[in-house]
Amino acid sequence: MFWRMIRGALFRQWKKMLMVAFTIALGSSLATAMLNVMLDVGDKVNQELKAYGANINVMPRGASLLDDLYGVSEGSGVSDKYLSEAELGNIKTIFWAFNIVDFTPYLNARVQLLPSGEASETAALPSGPDIKLVGTWFDHHLELPTGEELDTGMRNMKSWWDLRGRWLTRDDTDAAMLGETLAARHHIRLGDTVTVRLGNRRQTFTVAGIFNAGGDEDEELYVPLQAAQELTGRPGLVSRVEVSALTTPDNELSRRAAQDPNSLSIKEKETWYCTAYVSAICYQIDEVITDAVSKPIRQVAESEGVVLEKTQLLMLLITILSLAGSALGISNLVTASVMERAGEIGLLKAVGAHDGPISRLVLAEILITGIAGGVGGYFAGLGFAQIIGQSVFNSSIDIKPLVIPLVAVLVFLVTMAGSIPSIRLLLSLRPAEVLHGR
Repeated sequence: MFWRMIRGALFRQWKKMLMVAFTIALGSSLATAMLNVMLDVGDKVNQELKAYGANINVMPRGASLLDDLYGVSEGSGVSDKYLSEAELGNIKTIFWAFNIVDFTPYLNARVQLLPSGEASETAALPSGPDIKLVGTWFDHHLELPTGEELDTGMRNMKSWWDLRGRWLTRDDTDAAMLGETLAARHHIRLGDTVTVRLGNRRQTFTVAGIFNAGGDEDEELYVPLQAAQELTGRPGLVSRVEVSALTTPDNELSRRAAQDPNSLSIKEKETWYCTAYVSAICYQIDEVITDAVSKPIRQVAESEGVVLEKTQLLMLLITILSLAGSALGISNLVTASVMERAGEIGLLKAVGAHDGPISRLVLAEILITGIAGGVGGYFAGLGFAQIIGQSVFNSSIDIKPLVIPLVAVLVFLVTMAGSIPSIRLLLSLRPAEVLHGR
């Protein structure tokens, strides 16, 4: 009899129940989409932010110490310490190797820019001070110690630069890229040749690109790393390495570890080491590069965590508000349904039915409708999540199994919350008043 009454009520009020199911489906679909995106957004946001530069700087230990204590930078003649280019592939062998998106080395030197057409070995620069020359990988193919191969370089890490001309490739040996400020000061255009001198060595490069980076780079000359090594007489050496890595936002554990990893207990250190904190990745890089000190670029690393936390908070708020809206919609629809069935409910009470069984009857109808709406909303939400992923991050969103029980619990809570006003109305109905039309 119980299930027959439920079936009859559902069929008689199919339009209202369809609206209830549709309201629940809307809330559950948005909750499903937001939860899937929120649980998968960390790597997506980090990947997007990687286009705006590195978040780890690797320096020689001596240069790092002098820079920290006295502000002495590399290239000054005092803190000129170097890393081995041959060891750079070791960066992709650390525990979090797959989180290393890109890395590129730099070799810096102060050189003299010779006047156009100058042939003399003793020519001086008449129009200003020496310039900074930077040797780097632009588009480098690297064979890793693990047997894997990797294409990396500055082209990937500085893709946001505004460039006139072209990026250098791995085949370019005598081409260069100039900052816009440097090019304007010395009236250098695309296709021109520039000659630089360091001591008794000098080299000539053809300008293949002029870029605007919006920083100090605009006053620098970028050349292939090998050319810079030959000019400076430092084959196989680099001044520093920039690393772009996917990281987890810092917490108290990672901050303590950044100050002193040895202060952690064995369990804490294992947790920290096996989590992609920027400090853990820096620690692991130091383990595989001789005499290296890796430091997070705090402006980038911290902004990534802030952006990620705010993005996830926004999605959580959208989910909560959508479910609250669904609860209000359910409340209105079910209350209207109870009012329409006031005569039926009054008759049930008049023939001896208690409030408990009648309430269970109404709740069962709502829950069946809620289950149907929740299932439909879940699958619709998976589609919405993929649309968000493709339109915002240009990639698919991984389906998280954890979302299924979360959505089920949320749909149940929202359905119950929306049913409270209607149940209170049901309990307040008096058979005599209802059956007499009052």
